[in-house]
Amino acid sequence: MKNQKPITFGKDKRREHKDWQVTLYYRDSEKFARVYTDHEKASRFGGRQKKSPVVRMARVTQVS
Repeated sequence: MKNQKPITFGKDKRREHKDWQVTLYYRDSEKFARVYTDHEKASRFGGRQKKSPVVRMARVTQVS
């Protein structure tokens, strides 16, 4: 999987906005995800959640 090209969503002219998914990984191996239409809001949410001692990792990815 290391040799795969990154996904580009810029070619689809029908889309007028982008969706950003925040995935939280907890210490007890649970997952939680939330979708935002604004990258700034998504990264702020992930940053706030990262401060919690029960959150192992927070990741923001573009989903569309």
